[in-house]
Amino acid sequence: MLGLSAVTVTSCGDMLDNESEHFIYADKGHLDNATDTLYSVIGILNKMQALSDRTVLLGELRGDLVDVNNYTSADLREIANFDISDDNVYNSPRDYYAVINNCNYFLCNADTMLKNNRNEYVFRREFAAIKAFRAWTYLQLALNYGKVSLVTTPILTKDDAEREYPKVGIEEICKYFINDLAPQVNEGYPQYGVIRGNDTRLMYFPITLLMGDLNLWAGNYRDAALCYYNYISKRNGQNSSYPVSTNSIKWSDDKFTFTRDGYSTYTFSSEDFTSTGELITMIPGDSIPSEGNYSELQDIFSCNANNQYNNKVVPSQGLKDLSASQKYCHLDNANEIQYAPSELDGLKSGDLRLSAVYSQGHIFGGGSFIDRNQEIWSNAKFSTRNVHINRRTLVYLRMAEALNRAGFPRFAFAILKTGVNNEVIENEVMPYYPGEEGFLSQFDFPNSLYVLRSKADLTSENTIGIHARGCGWTEYDNYYIFPDNEGLSGVERINYQIEAVEDLIINENALETSFEGYRFYDLMRVALRRGDATYLANRVYGRRGSQKVGEMKSLIKCDLNNPSNWYLNWNGKIGINIE
Repeated sequence: MLGLSAVTVTSCGDMLDNESEHFIYADKGHLDNATDTLYSVIGILNKMQALSDRTVLLGELRGDLVDVNNYTSADLREIANFDISDDNVYNSPRDYYAVINNCNYFLCNADTMLKNNRNEYVFRREFAAIKAFRAWTYLQLALNYGKVSLVTTPILTKDDAEREYPKVGIEEICKYFINDLAPQVNEGYPQYGVIRGNDTRLMYFPITLLMGDLNLWAGNYRDAALCYYNYISKRNGQNSSYPVSTNSIKWSDDKFTFTRDGYSTYTFSSEDFTSTGELITMIPGDSIPSEGNYSELQDIFSCNANNQYNNKVVPSQGLKDLSASQKYCHLDNANEIQYAPSELDGLKSGDLRLSAVYSQGHIFGGGSFIDRNQEIWSNAKFSTRNVHINRRTLVYLRMAEALNRAGFPRFAFAILKTGVNNEVIENEVMPYYPGEEGFLSQFDFPNSLYVLRSKADLTSENTIGIHARGCGWTEYDNYYIFPDNEGLSGVERINYQIEAVEDLIINENALETSFEGYRFYDLMRVALRRGDATYLANRVYGRRGSQKVGEMKSLIKCDLNNPSNWYLNWNGKIGINIE
């Protein structure tokens, strides 16, 4: 695809490699040439490619939504069993620090006051983009390794690399980078156009989204919710919209004929940057293995000729059970509510999203490694060698999570069930939270720009509840209702609602974002928030279904009820030392 490794990068090298010839930059001083901007950003993206596959795999294999099979490699099996060795190909903090150190070098040496002949600042947008790269990388590092060395100046010598640096956890990482990114929130993207068919606007991490994630992990829920909202409301400029869309998988008529309404094709295949595009951020990959940064996710999650039609990671029984347990609500042509039958073949019971993205086919004929009429499976979420990181629906799910924990579970639930516009906020949210009008009024979803689905007019709609993407007309679903306990009152009642809605959000995350690398961290975040390690442990142990919890406990090599076992280790330490 992008072929970044083929670009000659002279401004940012691997400063952590003690055999590197790039220590010369210690003598060069400032980056003060306009041509350095492209080289610097491309150089950092090149380093980030080493993190792309593991970002997905470390997040999925340690969760409850995927499982291994007979074809799973030893490295992947180690991750799934929480028994990751020092030489596991996906276990190297050094790769994260290679990105970080290149970012540090640029941030410490770029002349942000430099202007071009049009009186424009040369490095300002790059400066903001690289701060975002660094913040995202540090967040991934902390989530995977727990306590990490926080280094914000470039390491240029072996002696510097071998020093002891203070180690901090996720709380300190979030606090530092919230403050670090705050001055950059209004900067736009660097403008590099298209490189080898890839729109470079998709290669950046929007700072408002990063600020949302950092605040969410830090427990600053109101700030997090506003960050996500600000991205949605300003993504396409002032007075624009970025609705959740109506892409869905559905039964098309009274006979329950299965159709895809753009969900798998549009949501996961498109890499165009448009006003309504689902994809927000990707890490570009090379198109052929010899270029050096070739994503293997297609070969891991789908059957193809490269893996002899044997995928190595499959949906777990836990995900299949969760999907099948949902109710599909259908509003027929007579405006009568029907519910799809259960116990259907082909993963079509309940929520339809799993069957849409993970589909069965056959290879007919013979061959050296193909059985006649061999069953194969394709995962629509891995259709290119670029690794997708952020997308629109995830932003709405994160906003719902933050709003819920901020004390507004009915607002969060509306995002899941109906979608939101100002009418929904005014009628279904505001009345339940008196005294909070000031905060809630900051969420402006104009009815003219965010049009909810209506059977009477399906031409102008652009917003549905996220649950409706796989479960039909959830607006009318009598089973999918706001969880409440009228026997409680005051704080106890609102706390009950918050935890129950949070469970629905976590389930929705699983149904909508399975295979995308978020699951383990979602479970971790809720478990830490509740002070309940069993929240994560029980779900991971239930990966193969409720009848095989004991089997999973015997395969997983540590006690997941101890949060210290959630993190990776490397050579007995976490640091930037060069061996």
